[in-house]
Parts: sequence; structure tokens; C-alpha cells
Amino acid sequence: MKQRPFEERYTQGWQAFAACLDRLERPGAGKKTAQNAPLPVAELPAAYRQLCQHLAIARSRRYSGSLLARLNQLALRAYQQIYRAPQRRWPVVLHFLTADFPQRVRADAGLFWLCAVLFYLPLLGMGLAVYQAPELIYSLLSPESVADLEAMYAPGKGADDRNAADNLAMFGHYIHNNIGLGFRTFAGGILLGVGAAFMLLFNGVFIGAVSGYLTARGFIETFYTFIAGHGAFELTGIVLAGAAGLKLGWAVAAPGRFSRVDALRQAAASGVRLMLGVVALLLLAAFIEAFWSSNRAIPAEIKYAVGVAGWALVILYLTRAGRRAS
Repeated sequence: MKQRPFEERYTQGWQAFAACLDRLERPGAGKKTAQNAPLPVAELPAAYRQLCQHLAIARSRRYSGSLLARLNQLALRAYQQIYRAPQRRWPVVLHFLTADFPQRVRADAGLFWLCAVLFYLPLLGMGLAVYQAPELIYSLLSPESVADLEAMYAPGKGADDRNAADNLAMFGHYIHNNIGLGFRTFAGGILLGVGAAFMLLFNGVFIGAVSGYLTARGFIETFYTFIAGHGAFELTGIVLAGAAGLKLGWAVAAPGRFSRVDALRQAAASGVRLMLGVVALLLLAAFIEAFWSSNRAIPAEIKYAVGVAGWALVILYLTRAGRRAS
């Protein structure tokens, strides 16, 4: 490839890379100097590796000295930012959670709503079906599992007897269960998205069946006060894990002008960053589930109010957070 097509192909990425460095070196300068939206800070290491590859290609093809100097300067500036003292790590994490992650969710809004349909429609449909015909629960669970479910949510028994050590142990269990489910849903997307879609459908059906059965059996207060506090964060995390998985599937099915390997590599990098936010949501859900949801001494009205507040917080966070930063 000659120099001119090479520059035309990658100049936009270099400008976004420079804007990110401007923002790190002099807060606010990136907005004034960049013609494109600044590169998210979380993508800096991957963009730095790509820039080094471009620099190596330019050197091997003996491109002009001005281009080599431009790329070399960007590489040096990036090196100083990436390998500087670690006190900037927490600001980067905070910026990702407060700006980059919700921006990514809004950028993939189409996938998000598709996954929401794949998850919530089976949940509501199965919930209504099992509520009307409770015996349908046995198509998913064994009689022993149904008996355990009833014992767990029976009024006056179960979670209110847990002590601090039990809560801590359950916190670890919920982390393992929730994050494991999230990453299985994400990884399943590589099978043309079928695996991710199946995980959404299956979990929607399962949660709906359990909800419908316990509602029909009259365990309304014990069940719904338990799920109210953490439900917004856990269910949203599952849907977003599905969206990250479908990004992998779409890259394999429709790579566009890239090879399937390159398209999958880019989708995986983007999906992993989305999964970092999903992990944060699922960690928060696990914490609430272990230390708040299981406490039956808290009045039901307060738990329901916290649940409504949780859904409002999730909606505001995903729709509004990071708009000024962008």
C-alpha cells in the first residue's frame, strides 16, 4: 500500500488517539483540538499497540519522514501516559464507570433492546403461564427442587436466620453465580450469537417460571421483597451480557470489509469493555442480594421503595451518564 492510501485509511483513528492524549495531558484540550470524538480512555492501551504496528509498517515501507515523526511522537506520548505512576488508575476506572460504559450501552442500543426482548418476553410469558397452571414448573424443575424453592421462601423461615458470616459466604456465592452467568452468556455469542440468545431465552423462561409459581403459591411478600433490591442491577447486567455476546456473533456472521478474524478481534475488544461494566452491575447486585435482600427484618414497604429507586437509578445511569463527557 502506498503512503497516501495508508494515511487516508488510518488518519481518523490517529486523530481520535491524539485527542485522547490531549485530554489526559491537559484536561479539556481534547474537546477543542479533535475533529472526531475523543477515543475512550479505556481503549488507550489497545490503540497504542495498533499505533506501534502502524509505525513499524511505515518504517518498513520507507514512508516520508514527516509521517514517521508524527507517529513516533504519538507513540512516545502514549507510552508516557500508559506507563506513568499508577495513581491515575482510579480516575480512569471512575471515568469508565461514569462515562465510557453508559456511552457504550447507548451506542449499542439496538442490541440492548433486542436482548431485552429475548429476555423479558419469555420471562413474562412463562411467568403468566405458570401462574395460571402451576404444575408447569415441573417441566423445568424436579419435585425436590420445587420443594427446596418453597422452603426457601416460606414465610417465617430461611434467610432471616443468617448471620454475618453466612451473608459473606452467600456474597461469594452470588458473585460466582452472577458473573459466571454473565460470561457464559457473553462467550456463547461467538456461535453466531445463538449461544447468547439461548442463554437469554433460557434464563428468562426459568426466572419467569419461578416467579409465576411462587406467586401462585402465595409466597408474594417473601419472594418479591427478596428480589426487589437487586433485581434492577442483576437483570440489566444479564441483558447487557447478551448484547456483548451478540456483538461477537454479528462480527462472525457479517464482518463487513474486515476479515472474520479482524472483525471478531475488534468485537471481542469492544465486548470485553462492555463486560467490565456488566461485572460492576453484577457485583453490586450480589452485594445487595447478600446483605440487604436477605434481611427480612426490613419492612416490605422500604424494600419495595428501594427496588423502585434501583430501577430509576439504572435507567437514569444508562440514559444520562456520560453525556457531558461525550
